[in-house]
Parts: sequence; C-alpha cells; structure tokens
Amino acid sequence: MSVISKIETGCYRVPLPVVLSDSTHGDLTHFELILVQIEDAEGSKGVGYTYTVGSGGEAVRVLVEHYLKPLLLGQDPSFIEKLWERMWWGLHYGGRGGTVSLAISAVDIALWDLASCKVSMPLWKFLGGYDPIVPCYAGGIDLEFTDEQLLKQADGFLEQGFRAIKMKIGRKHLSEDLKRVKAMRRHLGSDFPLMADANMGWSVDQAIRACRALAEFELVWIEEPCIPDDVAGHARIVREGGQPIATGENLHSLYEFQQMITAGGVTFPEPDVSNCGGITVFMKIAHLAESFNLPVTSHGVHDLTVHLLAALPNRSYLEIHGFGLDRYIQEPVQLCDGNAIAPDRPGHGVEFNLEKLAELSV
Repeated sequence: MSVISKIETGCYRVPLPVVLSDSTHGDLTHFELILVQIEDAEGSKGVGYTYTVGSGGEAVRVLVEHYLKPLLLGQDPSFIEKLWERMWWGLHYGGRGGTVSLAISAVDIALWDLASCKVSMPLWKFLGGYDPIVPCYAGGIDLEFTDEQLLKQADGFLEQGFRAIKMKIGRKHLSEDLKRVKAMRRHLGSDFPLMADANMGWSVDQAIRACRALAEFELVWIEEPCIPDDVAGHARIVREGGQPIATGENLHSLYEFQQMITAGGVTFPEPDVSNCGGITVFMKIAHLAESFNLPVTSHGVHDLTVHLLAALPNRSYLEIHGFGLDRYIQEPVQLCDGNAIAPDRPGHGVEFNLEKLAELSV
C-alpha cells in the first residue's frame, strides 16, 4: 500500500489581461490561484487547484497547509471518498462552505489526478467516460463594455472557434440590459446560442420582470438571477419568469444543490469543481441532476472541467471562463467546431509553469 508522503501548496496573484466587470464584483483586475501537489511514497504526483475572485487565496492555502495536510499524510491516497469525509468532518465546525469547500476541492482534485495518473488513464475515462467532444461557450465578463466593445469581443470569440457565447447583464436599468442583449442577438443571429448572466444582481421580483422582458431574445438560459441562498425565490423565478435558469457557481456542497434542484429552482445546475467540494462532489451533483432529467453545465477551471463533462451523459455546455490559465499552463484546452476536446494525457493533464507562477507568489 502506498501512502501520501508529501503535500505542497502555493498561492499566486494572477493579473487579468484586461479589466473585467460584473454586477456584484465590480471591476476585476486579478484572481488568486491556489495550487496543491500531493505525492505518494512511490513518487507519483497529483495536482489540484482552486481560485478566489480578487482576495482570500492565502486563507485557502493556510487551510490546506495547516489543517488538511495533517489529516492526509500517511493515508492511502486511493481511498478518495474516505479522505473526503475525513477532510469534511475535520473542518466541519469551522465552516461548511466558503474557503473550507475551496480547500477541500483543491485537495480532492489532486487525489483524483494522482489516482488516474497511476493507471495512465485520462481523467475523463477514469471517471467512466462518455464523449471527449464537449460543447462549450465563451464566458464574457463584460458588464461595463460599451456596445461596440461587446460586439467586437463577440467577433473575437467567433474567430477563436466558439459557437456559443455568454454575456453579462444586471446594469442599473433593465432598459440597458435589453438594449445590449438586443444588439448581441441582432449581431449573432436568431439561432445562435446566447446566454446571459446577472451575477446575483437582482431581487426575485426584479428577476421575474427581467426574465419576462428578455423572453423575446430566446436565451439558452439566464444565470444567477438572485442570491444563491434564496431557494424559494429561485423556484418563483423559474415558475413565474418563464425562462431557463442556470445557477450553482456559488453553491458549495451537494446538499445545497439537492435543496435547489428539489425545490425546482434551477434548470441548468452549474457546479464549479474548484469550490463545490472537488471532483467527488461535482460528479454526485451531476448524477443528482440526471435523476431529475436536468442537463448540467459548469463554471470555471475549464481545462479541468472538460474531463468531468466528457464523462457525463447529461452535460450541456462547458464554460470557457474569463479567468483563463493559458499563459501559465503547458497545453490549454483545445477547441474544434465549437467544442472543447478532453485530452488523452494521463490524469487531468493540466501542467503548470511553476517558474512563471513563482513571479506571482503571494
């Protein structure tokens, strides 16, 4: 039996190429990336990672380094479910969500990477395998872009090979959102898959009004219309707004997804593997969604998440997120005819340029 012999962590402040914006976080200039590397006694390694928006990354790193690491050293890394429970209950009283879920996620991802690397299988096949060709969309973070900038960005996405796009909504006045969505719909055509993300910017009543007003533009979904804590409110929005709703990037446990799904508050469950509890929980959420005949989408860390959706029959779209790591990894996800292609490299295959990241160390 091999055991976990070493765990190393790092936190990096990663600048964005351009200032991005949404309705709750304002202007975004950077994100914080947290890396976890696990090594077993035989020298096999697995890498996991998560991120925060703007700040808080060092708190996640400290949780892994000072609290999770002692729980894991000397343990058999192949007992992933057992180790997940060990981490969950080890930090449970300190917080069931937030930075705790981010820390557990990063470790869990590293464990799955290690396990699939040891048998020389790509993660998506190791998880069961379905189809490595995954429909994807470009996730614009563009609330304060002018109409001209918005359309120019859309043209850039098309040139990159995207065949679906998400834009931000949630401006001060609904009329502004309607004008921008109308411009995008006219520019892209009536049948082009277009999504819109409000980033929790509305009250329930505002969201219902907006959903009704946006109906004419035939969006694939309206995302995060209100705060994720309001499960009953989400159910009202789905029922009274008449539009497909995606939500889940700010839900941090299987149980939160269970409550939202069973209440009828979501059409496209949208877990983020880097904050929902890792691959272990992401797959359980996806299977739960399947039992309700719901298509699952994703949020963030697309170079990793392409493997998870490639293993699921009820996947819809992979988000290619605005917080990309292309400058800091060896082989970014490949696009072909509007799809992302899950790689055949062992594990998740995301190899970081640690020398380049070292310059950004917190």
